Amino acid sequence: MGKKNSDADSKLQQALKQAGEIPVHIAIIMDGNGRWAKKRALPRVAGHRRGVETVKDIVKACAQVGVKYLTLYTFSTENWKRPKDEVSTLMRLLLRSLKREAKELHENDIRMQTIGDIKSLPEAVQNELCETIKKTAGNKKMTLNLALSYSGRWELIKAVKEIAALASEGKISENEINEANFSKFLTTKDIPDPDLLIRTSGEFRVSNFLLWQIAYTEFFITDVYWPDFDRKHLYEAIKDFQHRERRFGKVSEQIQKNEKGLKNVSNLPE
Repeated sequence: MGKKNSDADSKLQQALKQAGEIPVHIAIIMDGNGRWAKKRALPRVAGHRRGVETVKDIVKACAQVGVKYLTLYTFSTENWKRPKDEVSTLMRLLLRSLKREAKELHENDIRMQTIGDIKSLPEAVQNELCETIKKTAGNKKMTLNLALSYSGRWELIKAVKEIAALASEGKISENEINEANFSKFLTTKDIPDPDLLIRTSGEFRVSNFLLWQIAYTEFFITDVYWPDFDRKHLYEAIKDFQHRERRFGKVSEQIQKNEKGLKNVSNLPE
């Protein structure tokens, strides 16, 4: 990207920040790599490779615009059912990407974390993940959260088993099992729920992703395949989010009254 485009992109980011609230946490279902390749008469791996390049730029763009948490649905539990050759290729791409990008993540003050059944991944991938997580642990600008060998149902069952074990030992009572405490047993316990969920390729489903966490998340669906998803599409999703009214079960009048009250309090003299 040349200087002219960089300047133009900086102006777009600044305008977006001034236009409204930037989502604290964005989650993305990165879909369409295979169809992108098929449309071009290319092998599926070509779509996955191009998708990796998209990841790199979207991570940078999110950090630059002020997103604090970015969760990417990188490899689902169900993806293990794909042909062995494709799974092996995906694991190699993941390993190569980690080795190449760890330094840049660190230099850009981005922390990396993972959620999912990480122990099911190849040992080389596990080791590289641990190294990257350790290297970037102190970074503050943004947290990149990779969902690997992950599914929402797996996570919920895992949480229930942990609670049941504590209950059988008398360490937790029935009255203590509520939404707030249940969330503490999820793999995302240290990060806020997503404000915005983006899904590429035009599919209208959540595909077993963050089932508990997206209860009040805003959705943005685009027909664009993931390899073609770029910064302008990301900015479009954020701009759309800024025009949503997030009511969390309340009515518009309650939200407006609360916002007015907060505004009046902020205008009080010190």
